[in-house]
This record gives sequence, structure tokens and C-alpha cells, in this order.
Amino acid sequence: MEYRKLKDQDKDGDTNEEDVESLRGKAISGVSLKPLAAFGVSSSDRSKWKRKTIVTFALTILTSSQAILIVWSKRAGKYEYSVTTANFMVETLKCALSLAALARIWKTEGVTEDNRLSTTLNEVIVYPIPAFLYLIKNLLQYYIFAYVNAPGYQILKNLNIISTGVLYRIILKRELSEIQWAAFVLLCAGCTTAQLNSNSDRVLETPVQGWIMAIVMALLSGFAGVYTEAIMKKRPSRNINVQNFWLYIFGMIFNAIAIVIQDFDAVVNKGFFHGYSLITTLMILNHALSGIAVSMVMKYADNIVKVYSTSVAMLLTAIVSVFLFRFHLSLAFFLGSIVVSVSVYLHSIGKPRR
Repeated sequence: MEYRKLKDQDKDGDTNEEDVESLRGKAISGVSLKPLAAFGVSSSDRSKWKRKTIVTFALTILTSSQAILIVWSKRAGKYEYSVTTANFMVETLKCALSLAALARIWKTEGVTEDNRLSTTLNEVIVYPIPAFLYLIKNLLQYYIFAYVNAPGYQILKNLNIISTGVLYRIILKRELSEIQWAAFVLLCAGCTTAQLNSNSDRVLETPVQGWIMAIVMALLSGFAGVYTEAIMKKRPSRNINVQNFWLYIFGMIFNAIAIVIQDFDAVVNKGFFHGYSLITTLMILNHALSGIAVSMVMKYADNIVKVYSTSVAMLLTAIVSVFLFRFHLSLAFFLGSIVVSVSVYLHSIGKPRR
């Protein structure tokens, strides 16, 4: 999904530039504009800038704290709570947020054909596939921390940019520019550089199991994202909150099945919320709100916001981990983070021209 988000955000940025030029043209023609005292921009532009700043800050904090909260929620290296119940609560909260957004739309715009929840079997039958893929990916997200630390995870998570881009090329026949292919190579080099370990016999800090899990997660995330986009494009007029609602409903169903298969005895004997703490609750809120923040970026911001948030989040995660988990911030990790940030930026600006 990352690939499409960056593309859509860039289009939004182009539209904003055209709007500014249009306003300038009107001013030249004699239409007066109300400039701000210092910068000469309208109050509407100031409001957009303020909203963009808030969204950027929120996405950066949510992204950087995601891995930290997962690691912090462990006790003596283990999760005292059931990860399947935590995933179920994330899906439930996202479903509730989608319903709240729909209720607000129904109140202001009324119920229409595109925002009503009632649907057909043919429309909802496609949602179980991405919901199941996200289930596996989200469960792996907890187990990968047996092999990687929080900063390392934040770096390796960027591999989903490669999987998403390549799957776009294979499945949706989207073209990738030479700059984007070069960005993929640079991204792999950055991830590897950040994992170099000079204080051990192992060349890389993350073992093979960690790399395999990171690659599998990237493939699952990429395929689920591309598949979900294909679903949503099938009926573009359909309200995105309705589509998200049905995706989260199937996510809840699959997570409930996972609870029965994996943690049924623990839930029955110890309770659904056994082992939950304040950190666990914050982690669940973080996962749910991250999706909302990305949606807000798509609506109110542009490419540079996502790039900025990704880059700053990697460094913030590393800095916080130094104090919380005694993480050693090496030169290799710092240089690798810079290379990854540059590759993400090149990927965002390297779209093929049409």
C-alpha cells in the first residue's frame, strides 16, 4: 500500500501547487487576497499548514513508538498477555473508529448508496484474503522481536517498500523508474549496513531467522496492500470507512479463530485481559491510531510528510532505545539509517513521468 500512498500524496501536492498558482493569478487580475502580516498567505493556507504540522508530528510519534511499545510490553523477555487478544482488540478499536467516522458522515450527509453498511455477498467476499494476510503479518510482528531489537525492526520494516513496488509491477503492471529500482538497491544496502555488528563474531547483528521473518512480513504486507487497493478501486465511489469496516470485521473474525487455536486455555483460565498493563493498552491504541494517521496524511499532507516521518522515526526509536533498552547506537546503524532515509526519498520522487 506504501507505493500507492506515496503516489497519491504526490498528486495531492501537485494539486496544492496549482491552487496556489491560481490564487496568484487572481491577485494579479485585481482580486484582492488577505495576506498574513508576515508571509502574505491566506488564513486558509495557514490552517492547512497547521493541520499538516499536526499530522506530521502525530505520524512520527506513532511510527517511532510502535516498536518501542511492543518491546516494552514484554516482561523478562516474554509477553505476559496473549498477543492474539491484543491483535483482536486492535481490530475491534479500528472497527469502532470506522463506525464513529461513518456515524458522523451519516449525521451531516445522510445515508447514501456509497456510505451505507448494507452490501452484497460479492462485495464482501473479497475481504477475507487481505484480512488473513494482515493477521499473519501482525502476529509475526510480535515474534520477530525474539531476533531483532526495536531500532533494527524499524529499519527492516522499510523492506515492505520493495515488496510493494515489485508486486505493483507484477500484479498491477505499474512501471517503476530507474531511480526507484536504484532506490530499492540502496534500501537493501542501508538495511544491511545498519545491521553490521563489529562487536561479535557474527557479521550481522540480526540472525538469519530475523531476516527471514522481516522478508516474509514485507511480502505479506505488500501483497495485502496491493490486493486491498485492487478491491477499493473496483468501486472507487464507495466510502473508505465502509470498506475499512468490512476489512476489520473479517480481521476480528480471524483473530477470534487465532485466539481459540492458540490461546483458548489461557483465556478461559486466566481471562481475556490477563497480563495487560498500561504499556499494553498504549500499544493497542498506537496500532489502531497509526492507521488513522496514515489516512490523514493521504488526505491533508503530501509525500515529504511520509518520508520525514519514516526517517525521523528510525532515529527517534534508536535514541529512545538507548535509554530504555541500553541499545548501542553504532556508526554503522547511524549511516545505515541515513542511507535508508535517502532511498525512501528517492523512491518517493522517482515516479515515472506520464
